[in-house]
Formats: sequence, structure tokens, C-alpha cells
Amino acid sequence: MLEDIRTVIWRDWLVLNRRLGRFILSRMVSPILYLVAFGWGLGSQIQIGGGSYLDFIVPGILALNSMIISFNAVGTPLNMSRLYHKTLEEYQIAPISASSFVIGKIISGIMRGIISSLVIIILAFAFGATLTINGWFWLVLLLNCALFAALGFVAAMLMNSHEEMANFNTYILTPMSFLCATFFSTDRLPLILHYLVEILPLTHASQALRVASQNGYPPWISLGILSGYLVVFLGLGVWQMRHIRN
Repeated sequence: MLEDIRTVIWRDWLVLNRRLGRFILSRMVSPILYLVAFGWGLGSQIQIGGGSYLDFIVPGILALNSMIISFNAVGTPLNMSRLYHKTLEEYQIAPISASSFVIGKIISGIMRGIISSLVIIILAFAFGATLTINGWFWLVLLLNCALFAALGFVAAMLMNSHEEMANFNTYILTPMSFLCATFFSTDRLPLILHYLVEILPLTHASQALRVASQNGYPPWISLGILSGYLVVFLGLGVWQMRHIRN
């Protein structure tokens, strides 16, 4: 099984490695704009919890960015492969188990999410952020990348056109991007919306990264919710892959 997983990862790494420079440069554009606007611009005038708004927002940007990159790294190419290029059929007839394929794809999504996050961390320090990058921080970031890579797999197998994938981003990822504690505390939301947002994974990723970056221990409930989403999406992905093989 490990060899099968490595094969899937290696294939995706070869694709990424050919354009790694362009991938890194393209990942710098949005973070730089966020850091300029909220760090040097609006952020210079705001203090939150005795610290700068820049230190508050960087963990949110990391959670948001790793969500989008990990999701799209798996979802978009897999959806295109399944519907248009028909290359998914090669994996279906290959002697690779469904679980190995799904895990390999998720790890490939994690890899892209972590590379993109490293770019943001370097930029954040260059902009003057004061963050602690410790083991808890990396654990939360890995869980966030993994669960959204798994969600990307599930969405790619469910959506039956490129337009449907775009709509999934619009209706699911975009609202989370702005509401899930990335740019402001969820305590400021109306009560009903607050409770709704609190059950979404990006909220717990943002909050847990924020706590870890200030030398705190991420809440166990946040780690549990992130792990729970990962298990559910991973299980769905394996079921979907087995289903289409049958």
C-alpha cells in the first residue's frame, strides 16, 4: 500500500516540479496584497487583544490560503481528469487500491498547501509579523490542508462539469473564506450565524492557528473537529473511488 501511495504522490510531484517556480511566484500575489492592505494599511491602525492586527490576520490568511490551495490542487485536476481527459480511467485499471489512490492524492494536496503556506510565513516575517511556529502550529496546518484536499477529492467526484466545480467554490469555499474567523472574530457575528460558522472547519483552523502562533495550546475541540472532518471526507473519497470501479 505504501508503495502505491508513493507512486501516486511521485506522479503529482513530477507535474508540480516542472512548474515549481511559477507555482511559488503565483502563490505570493494574494498574500502580498492581503499583507499590504491589512498589515501596513488598515492593520497599522488596529490593535486586537493587545497585539497588532497583522499578527491576528496572518494565521487567518494561512488557514484561508491552505484551504484554497489544497482543495484546488486535488479537486480541479481530478475533476478535469474524470470528465474531460479521461485519465482517471488509467488509475481505475491500475493495480492500485482505492484507498492508496485517495491518500496519495490528499498527500499531494497537502504538499502544495504546505509549500504555499511556507511562502506566506516568510512574507509575514518580512512584513514584521511576530509569530511562533511550533509543532502545534504545523499540526493544525497539516490537518487543514488534509481535510480540504480530501474535500476537493469528494467534490471532484460529485461535480459533473467545470461549471459545477466553480459553483462549489462560490457557494461553499467563498463564504467560509470571509466568515470563518479569517479577518475578524466570529463573536462579532449575529448569534445564529455565529453558531453556524462555529461548526465549519475553517473557523477552527483559523482559531487554532491563531492560538498556536501565540505560544498557546490549540483547543482540543478544534483539533477533534478538524480530525473528524478529515476522517469523514477521506472515507467518502475512498467509497466514491470504490463505487466507480464497480
